[in-house]
Amino acid sequence: MRFRSQTNGFTLVELLVVIAIIGVLVGLLLPAVQAAREAARRMSCSNNFKQIGLGVHNYHAAYNQLPKHGTGTPNRPGATPEGATVANAPIANNRLALTWLVPLTPFIEQQAVWEQISNPYRDPISGAQFPPMGPDPRRSIAHHSVTRYEPWLTDIATFRCPSDPGVGLPAQGRTNYTACIGDSAAAGPGFAVPAWGKLDDGSENAARAIERNASGRGFFVQREPSSFKDVLDGLSNTICAGETPSDLGDNDTRTRGALSTAANVRGVGGNKTCDVHIDPARPRFWRATATFVPLAGGGTEPEQRRGFKWAHLRGIWGNFTATTPPNSGICMDQNNFNSGNMPAGSRHQGGCHVLMGDGAVKFVTDSIESGNQLSPHVSSVAPYLPAGSQSPFGLWGALSTRASAETNTTL
Repeated sequence: MRFRSQTNGFTLVELLVVIAIIGVLVGLLLPAVQAAREAARRMSCSNNFKQIGLGVHNYHAAYNQLPKHGTGTPNRPGATPEGATVANAPIANNRLALTWLVPLTPFIEQQAVWEQISNPYRDPISGAQFPPMGPDPRRSIAHHSVTRYEPWLTDIATFRCPSDPGVGLPAQGRTNYTACIGDSAAAGPGFAVPAWGKLDDGSENAARAIERNASGRGFFVQREPSSFKDVLDGLSNTICAGETPSDLGDNDTRTRGALSTAANVRGVGGNKTCDVHIDPARPRFWRATATFVPLAGGGTEPEQRRGFKWAHLRGIWGNFTATTPPNSGICMDQNNFNSGNMPAGSRHQGGCHVLMGDGAVKFVTDSIESGNQLSPHVSSVAPYLPAGSQSPFGLWGALSTRASAETNTTL
């Protein structure tokens, strides 16, 4: 008898069908995997913000006040604040330009960084020694190449959102969390018109104080001590800080400040004075012809972008204003250091996180009710809205004010 062996196997057609099915399944699975990863990053981002909120409450429990937004050493005659050379490093000062995040460091388990800042610091390369609280954080990369101040260059993980891919130069210590200074660009730091608040040396006159009281309506008032008792609208109804993306060098409207065509974002229609710079085909980016004005002495324009200096109070680095909805474009009055519309934003889809005064972290959508975007801002002088006015920017603006008695301000 003769036996024939038979070998079973896949035909080429069957193999191609199996490969096609596997490809389809992988194609269906990958978006789910990416969504799960982003959900995990978003949760980690929220947790970082919660840690910061807990740090704020622990700081208040220790000192019975909030960490001051605009703290440090005042400017002094004869001192070069940037500390650009070995010769002037010992008498450098920071011009009261440190953010609320600096005094918060020991309350978020960054005691080592705080020890470097609060004590004299010696640059191991040049040998120059900076005084306690360090030099002005406006220092450029060129300044640090002469006398390096390491604390201002340090990336602190708690101050970063994992969804933000920004890393490295030309940033100097990135952050994704900025202080809420209210619903008026007149409350911005620097040479706002009308000018407000304390100068770099800590001095102030009556007119500046009146404007500060009228337009500085946020949870934080720059260079002023404050505490929970000042938040008359309630901690759970008031935004303490907001999430912001850091710049990637890609001309993003949310991270690069364009110049207002009216050089005044506070007047009637002021919120829209940078819209002409937006690329209509790619509305998340500025046109190639948009105008950008860096401030001399603060480094090159690519260094003056959102999220690039966690320790710096001024302009686009340390603040957010609830004058325009989340993820709107940054529109500056004069330059990147002074007043402007500096909205919150994020790399998440559809909105951003905000930290409430009670420590809760909420996700706010880009479509939050933002009132009349053509309204002038609140100020102490005409033709702006008078002091004490209800926020013209709807629920979003009302949530940013600490004592304006608006109703229906709970997220």
